[in-house]
Amino acid sequence: MTSPSAKPDLVVLRPEGLYCPAGDFHIDPWRPVPRAVITHGHGDHARGGMGHYYCSTDSVPILRWRLGEVPLDAHAYGERFRLGDVDVSLHPAGHVLGSAQVRIDDGAQVWVASGDYKRQPDPTCAPFEVVPCDTFITEATFGLPVYRWPPTPQVAADIVAWRRECEARGEAAVLLCYALGKAQRVLAELLPLDTQPALLHGAIAAGVAVYREAGIAMLATETVGEQARGSDFAGKLVLAPPSAAGSAWMRRFKGVQLGFASGWMRLRGNRRRRNYDRGFVVSDHADWPDLLRTIAETGARRVIATHGNTDALIRFLRERGVAAEAFATGYGDEE
Repeated sequence: MTSPSAKPDLVVLRPEGLYCPAGDFHIDPWRPVPRAVITHGHGDHARGGMGHYYCSTDSVPILRWRLGEVPLDAHAYGERFRLGDVDVSLHPAGHVLGSAQVRIDDGAQVWVASGDYKRQPDPTCAPFEVVPCDTFITEATFGLPVYRWPPTPQVAADIVAWRRECEARGEAAVLLCYALGKAQRVLAELLPLDTQPALLHGAIAAGVAVYREAGIAMLATETVGEQARGSDFAGKLVLAPPSAAGSAWMRRFKGVQLGFASGWMRLRGNRRRRNYDRGFVVSDHADWPDLLRTIAETGARRVIATHGNTDALIRFLRERGVAAEAFATGYGDEE
């Protein structure tokens, strides 16, 4: 609650999601609402059933793929548009193609809702832009000091080396990764490192096609379904969604090593519990140092953390004199 003399909050938490009262719109709502500003196309942020959608121009092909022909207004990064009594603009978040932070300005204060974001270079999307603000709503998916990412080109080189090791053993290298963002980033990072086409599960192929149509350069690919019956997949790199692990689809590979590309692989215990042969640390979220760096660079005097390890981040910020709290949101599985 705010005192009568305090500025009203530009974003509050409602049962439907994050709501801007002055603009009468929601940000990435998890229940149907009349007007939804969407930060990116992952299923936990872009859901069906909204009356009208607002997104970045680069997000349009992804939202059309995911949601169909919904009523949609697209805006270039940095372009201001009016909703209710506030100016809204979208700024690169560096998470996946078209991902955006939402800047809200009522003339007296500026709030920024980050959506999901990362600071590492990524050849498949626009780099993160620091947006100065008074209040910063930040994700905290990997909000613990243990989460620190290695350079992705080095991880891509490790994936190529793993594929070649599998080839020497007569095995296929099946790499599990999310179908939107992660798979495309891996393929883009592999482009200068390998010449053998990667094979794709059908669920991965659809998203890769969307990125290719958007002009994103990636390693050549074929679908597993295109391969001749009885094909020997030894030495092939196969990209599949996490749901493929343990499914009947895996039976076509006679000898196989199973890997997973995710920030969760930073902890070896996660790989062992899920019975992966290899874990590759590739994340489309900010790690701990980049969370702290981003918060500092925004200049925000107030920070609101969402989804993830919010408690650790809030405690760290409060110990350093930053007003910090959390919103309990409905975000989670990017699949």
